[in-house]
Amino acid sequence: MELEIQNFDGGEVREFPRGRFELCRVAGQTIGRARYEPGWRWSRDVGPSAGTALCELDHVGVVVAGRAAVRMADGAEFILSAGDTFAIPGGHDSWVLGDEPYESIHLLGADDYAAS
Repeated sequence: MELEIQNFDGGEVREFPRGRFELCRVAGQTIGRARYEPGWRWSRDVGPSAGTALCELDHVGVVVAGRAAVRMADGAEFILSAGDTFAIPGGHDSWVLGDEPYESIHLLGADDYAAS
């Protein structure tokens, strides 16, 4: 491995209603930064462009700020808060909780998230 430093600023940005997903590529890996405003919901704001009712991607990451809920296809529901790490399998919906923006870093699933 060689020393490499990248920054989300100036990288690829995928925008959708009430949110954005920024990509940074480093050491052959794609890292994503999700930023969602209050009122954002995957099934309404990203799902139509993905063509699916639920997000079918697996995600591994960490919540940097805010809170969000995740509901799996079987109805199980979970809350994510700042400082939480997560592994979420495909087949879920998610939405921002409260009046604070939500931000998370995605270590898995970033390449295909909200891609056109």
